[in-house]
Amino acid sequence: MTDNYQQLIQQLGTLLNAEQIITDEAKRLAYGTDASFYRLIPKIVLRLHNQNQVIEVIRACAELDIPYTYRAAGTSLSGQAVSDSVLITLSDQWRGHLIEDNGLKITLQPGVIGADANRYLAPYGRKIGPDPASINTCKIGGIAANNASGMCCGTAQNSYRTVDGMTVILTDGTVLNTRDEESKAAFRRSHASLLGDLSELKKDVDTHPALKDKIQHKYRLKNTTGYALNALTDFSDPIDILEHLMIGSEGTLGFISDITYKTVIEHPHKASALLVFSNIEHASEATSVLATTPVSAVEMMDGRAMRSVADKAGMPDFIAHLDLEAAALLVESRAGTHDELLSQCDAIMASLSAFTIIESVPFTSEPATVNTLWAIRKGMFPAVGAVRETGTTVIIEDVAFPVADLAKGVRDLQALFAQFRYHEAIIFGHALEGNLHFVFTQGFDAQSEIDRYGAFMDAVAELVAVKYHGSLKAEHGTGRNMAPYVELEWGKEGYQLMQRIKRLFDPQGLLNPGVIINDDPHAHLRHLKPMPAADELVDRCIECGFCEPVCPSRTLSLSPRQRIVLYRELQHRHRSGDSVGAKALESVFQYQGVDTCAATGLCAERCPVGINTGDLIKKLRTDKYQRFAPIARWTADHFATTTRLVKTGLGVAQSAQSLLGEHRMTAISNAARRWSHNSTPQWLPELPAVNRHQLIETAGSSPAHGEKKVVYLPSCASRTMGQQPDNPDQRPLTEVTMSLISKAGFDVVIPQAVNDLCCGMPYDSKGMTEPAAQKSQQLEDALWQASEQGKYPILIDASPCAKRSVESFSRLMNIVEPVGLVLHYLLPHLELKRQHETVMLHITCSSRKMGLEDDMLELAKACVSTVIVPEHIQCCGWAGDKGFSIPELNAASLEPLKAQVPPDCRRGFSNSRTCEIGLSHHSGVPYQSILYLVDEVAR
Repeated sequence: MTDNYQQLIQQLGTLLNAEQIITDEAKRLAYGTDASFYRLIPKIVLRLHNQNQVIEVIRACAELDIPYTYRAAGTSLSGQAVSDSVLITLSDQWRGHLIEDNGLKITLQPGVIGADANRYLAPYGRKIGPDPASINTCKIGGIAANNASGMCCGTAQNSYRTVDGMTVILTDGTVLNTRDEESKAAFRRSHASLLGDLSELKKDVDTHPALKDKIQHKYRLKNTTGYALNALTDFSDPIDILEHLMIGSEGTLGFISDITYKTVIEHPHKASALLVFSNIEHASEATSVLATTPVSAVEMMDGRAMRSVADKAGMPDFIAHLDLEAAALLVESRAGTHDELLSQCDAIMASLSAFTIIESVPFTSEPATVNTLWAIRKGMFPAVGAVRETGTTVIIEDVAFPVADLAKGVRDLQALFAQFRYHEAIIFGHALEGNLHFVFTQGFDAQSEIDRYGAFMDAVAELVAVKYHGSLKAEHGTGRNMAPYVELEWGKEGYQLMQRIKRLFDPQGLLNPGVIINDDPHAHLRHLKPMPAADELVDRCIECGFCEPVCPSRTLSLSPRQRIVLYRELQHRHRSGDSVGAKALESVFQYQGVDTCAATGLCAERCPVGINTGDLIKKLRTDKYQRFAPIARWTADHFATTTRLVKTGLGVAQSAQSLLGEHRMTAISNAARRWSHNSTPQWLPELPAVNRHQLIETAGSSPAHGEKKVVYLPSCASRTMGQQPDNPDQRPLTEVTMSLISKAGFDVVIPQAVNDLCCGMPYDSKGMTEPAAQKSQQLEDALWQASEQGKYPILIDASPCAKRSVESFSRLMNIVEPVGLVLHYLLPHLELKRQHETVMLHITCSSRKMGLEDDMLELAKACVSTVIVPEHIQCCGWAGDKGFSIPELNAASLEPLKAQVPPDCRRGFSNSRTCEIGLSHHSGVPYQSILYLVDEVAR
């Protein structure tokens, strides 16, 4: 690292906390990765908390002549968010929002996830205009800086068209709020020269009719190639020009500190249809007709694209029988009323009466069918990714043709696929705008493959930009990927105009160098990301980052994407014989990658190719915990004794707390962890008392209520743990559960030898597969007998245990966790007296994976007037026993919790006993099973 970077680190050390400045080699590699197929490793990664820190950092970089790059979510595909200098990332403190004018406008900080913005607007029946496919992950900073659009957005509702103002930080540290008159007046005085130069640029465009015509033509299409030159034709005020140049500038002109959007209506009624035509020409002609009807989206898919998803579950049968000439249109219409929607659908189909539709799924609003139809479209990119050869990457290109040339453009692209041997390539896209995505696989491990890709991209550029005067980047941004072709698309005059814009805003050339403006004609072929084989569990990873928002360790250590990046590098070092480098990386990866992974599997729910990074981590833990295998086997064989020992430990801790007090116990626990290098468990004031409720095994006994039976398996945590000292209801969960089931008039069946039963999760989470399987099988046998071969429902009172049992058992049994039991079995026999109260509700990661979010919320709202489900918490991070062994994971995951607890809230509820310990500790209010709440209001 050169002296100026060392100076920068020293300077920043006086401005930022140490954890905000990341210089460790492994972390720089992990944090520097984005969704593109380019790799640059930053020398410094910064996690900034606020606008003042951004200003100080860019001023320091300017003083030392050090380049820097801004990064939001890292989901961009064109290489615009990677850096080999300073990478500036945003902490979770950039998630503020403000709704105005009854939802007509919303101001958002750049760290807000797009889907969260729409969630805030949902009560108003509004949403933001941009709707990129990555909206559940990508952030507002990237959405605005890339002018991202999507399936329904088109050009009318993108960021450029719907921006109502922004706060921008320029390279000299000046802050301009374009919605504030005082800020604008001050800027006009301080930056008169810049504004004058922008006015001069506009004048130059206005006096060059050919250039002006070209600009206006280019933006009739979707276009994110280069800078938003339409700002020079659409606006006269140089501040308006500046504001709109920032949109789509990919962090090369300034930093968007917040943006105000004019929102668009979110219609409550929607219907979708899948229409298949015999060829791409007929589908394209139909698209032109559909553009005159009330459609909100028309997605085109060629025959190969349809073939790629034919074997997926739930697909219409006819897809498998379509030939490769066929082309499909997925059509959506939206309306304010149901009757209006029906009328629109009729009109749309009537407009196509002259066309032969060879197969179809007619317009429907039925949720399951609609989800299946859109799963076809959304499944195409991962379908190619899932079957690619190990070591290759998936590339998704993004072009736009004039709609009149759409069919010819598709045919020419298909010819290029054949010419350059991309036989797996598929085409789909937003047909109304002529915006097509094509997906193919590419290896970069041989020069011949790099040459093939380079020649292919040259041909694509000539085809799209020269032959059809289209857009080389319609919505994914220029980045490094298309920077060498910007001049080809825009011509010399247009490119020179962009160069002048870059120099005006960034005279030192420090802002994201190499992106959009790049003099290297081969820039798109340099710094290509290696994708070495690592493990078949994760080799399909495309490093898109969709997993990151739901990962509980993402702010503490690594996200799933980052774990895979480091593990790939680790395996590469082993194979290449770099034992020193491998050993150094292993020492970092052990804590960052293995120890702090909660292994919840939530990442698999978001991953487009279904990767569960937790499975890899549990596999790696097998080696770590191998020396404990004899102990694990003994505890599995003597589980009742083990739980008695746990009870003894809880009793000792409770007595010590009574004797020493909370303050001394905390001090002793912290000291013990320091002395033992964190190998002793963390003591918490919320540690529960011993469960002294006696369970009576009733399997096989005579029923009191005939056939109304529930088999009840208390989890091992519920059997051992009672309640924390400040819980108002001190009854153990087992007692409360028995009370509630009895109120509903059901007999409770307790399995034989219940204290010896366990689902196996404590072993499985540590990679101890043999005892995990042993306990799971033992439990399955016991529940099969207790339920009389699956005749009666089985309650497992902790959602993680219920989920594992459902997934592990081979025999069909109706296993439910607390919410499922109440809603589907007990509630018809109970009367709930709803209380006027505000409570917190934590939806566990296992409940989310079982699809129980809505059910949990429904049940809680049936019991009390106000239910708060805190945002940004997908998993509590307790992760079995990690709340004791690695408490910082639990703390990081629940960091947003306490601030979301209303002043009038006194308690919270969930459905996992161990999770409730950490929730209570970090929220400041006691958490209990939701069964306590139901039992309290049930009559």
